[in-house]
Amino acid sequence: MVTSATKGSSVRPVRNTGGLGLGEGTALLVGSVLGPGVLALPHLAAAAAGPASILAWLALLALSVPVATTFAALGSRLPDGGGAATYVARAFGARAGAVVGWWFYAAVPVGTLAGALIGGEYVAASLGGGRAMAVAIACGLLALAFAANHAGLRMSGRIQLFLVTALAMLLVTAIVVAAPRADAANFTPFAPHGAMGVVHAAGVLFFAFAGWEAVSHLSAEFADSRLLPRATSLTLGIVGVLYLGLALIVTGVLGERAATSAVPLALLLEEGFGGAARPVTAVAALVLSFIAINTYVAGGSRLGAVLARDHALPGWFARGAEPGRPPHRSLALLAVLTGAGAVPVVVSGLGLDALMRATAACLAAVTVLAMAAAVRLLAGRGRVVALAATAFTAVVVASCGAFLLLPALLAVAGLRPNARRTEVGRTEVEGGGVRDRTLPAGAARSR
Repeated sequence: MVTSATKGSSVRPVRNTGGLGLGEGTALLVGSVLGPGVLALPHLAAAAAGPASILAWLALLALSVPVATTFAALGSRLPDGGGAATYVARAFGARAGAVVGWWFYAAVPVGTLAGALIGGEYVAASLGGGRAMAVAIACGLLALAFAANHAGLRMSGRIQLFLVTALAMLLVTAIVVAAPRADAANFTPFAPHGAMGVVHAAGVLFFAFAGWEAVSHLSAEFADSRLLPRATSLTLGIVGVLYLGLALIVTGVLGERAATSAVPLALLLEEGFGGAARPVTAVAALVLSFIAINTYVAGGSRLGAVLARDHALPGWFARGAEPGRPPHRSLALLAVLTGAGAVPVVVSGLGLDALMRATAACLAAVTVLAMAAAVRLLAGRGRVVALAATAFTAVVVASCGAFLLLPALLAVAGLRPNARRTEVGRTEVEGGGVRDRTLPAGAARSR
C-alpha cells in the first residue's frame, strides 16, 4: 500500500462525525491564537526590541500563514484527535509521534497556567487587588475551562463564539479610539537593541502565534473536514488585523511605556476609555484568558486519549473517547497535571516570561516536526508550502535558546527503549484519496 504522497497527489478531505460548525470552529481557532498573550506580549516584545518589535510581529504573522494552511491541509485530510502527533507518527514512526504528543501534552498545563495567571494579574491590577486575588482568578478561569469541556465541545464552542465576537469588537474599538493619540516620535530610536533584539522578540512572540497545532487535535470534531481550511482563513484575517493594529497602536501611543509597563493593554484602554478602562480591562483579560485556555484544554484532552490509544499513555485514559464525546478521563488527567504544576509555580513566584518561553519552546518543537511530516505526507503545492513552513519554524525553534532543554528532556523520555509501536487501522488509497481514515498510529508511508 502507498500513501497518496508517493503517488504525487494529496489525499481528499473526508466527512467527520463531530458537530462543530464554521462559527464554533473559527471561534476555537481564534481562541487558540489570540489569547492572553495579547495582554503581556506587547510589553515583552517591546522590552526586547523597542519599536522594532513590530518587525517581529509582521514576520511572524506573514510566516505563520504557511504553518496555518499546512495544519489545515493535514487536518482536513487526516482528521484525528492526535493532531500533530498523528501526522508525525505516520510520516516518521510511532516513537517520533509519541515524542511530539508528549511535547504538546506537557505544554498544555504550563501554557494554560501561564494564560490564567496573566488574566488573573490583569484583573487584580484593574480591581486594585494583589497576588492572592490574581491566583484565585487564575484558578477560577482554569476550573471554568475544564468544566466547559466536560460539558462537551459543542457547548464549549458556542460559549467561545460569543466571547470571541465580543472581544474582537472591544479590541477594534480600543484601537480606533486610541489611534488619534499616536505620535511618530514614539517610533524612534527604532531598533535600540539591534537585529538580535528583533530575534529575541520573535522568540517570545511565538507564544502569540502558536495555536494552529492546538486545533489540529480538534480536526475530527468538525461536522465536515472541509470547514477547517475555511475556519483557518477566517482566523488568519481576524488575528492579523487585531495583532498588527495593537502592535502599532501600543507603540505609537505608549512609546517607552510599552517596554516598561507589564500591562500595556491596560494603559492603551485608559487612553481610549478613560475612567471606564479598569472594568473594561478586567473583562478583556478574563475573556482573552478563557478563550485560549478553553481551546488548549479541548485539544490537549483529545490528544491524551489518542496517546492512550497508541500506548504512549495507559490505555485506561482512552476508554469512552470518540469524536463528538468529551474524553473525560484524559480531561481529568490534564486537570490534575495543571493543578500539580500550579502549586510550585505559585509558591516560588516563577515569572510569566519563563512559563511563556517554556511553552513556546515545546510548541515550536511540535510545529517544526509537524511541518516536516507534512513535507512527506502532502504533495504538489501543499508540499512546497510545508517546506516553507518547516524552514520558518526551524528558525523560531533556534530562537528559543536554553528553553529547548525542556522538549529535549521530554524527547529522551519519549524515545525510551521500550516504546511500543502500534497499528490501529489501515490506509487504502484509490485515485489519490484515503478510503479508511483510521490510519496506523505509526504507519510508514509505504508498505
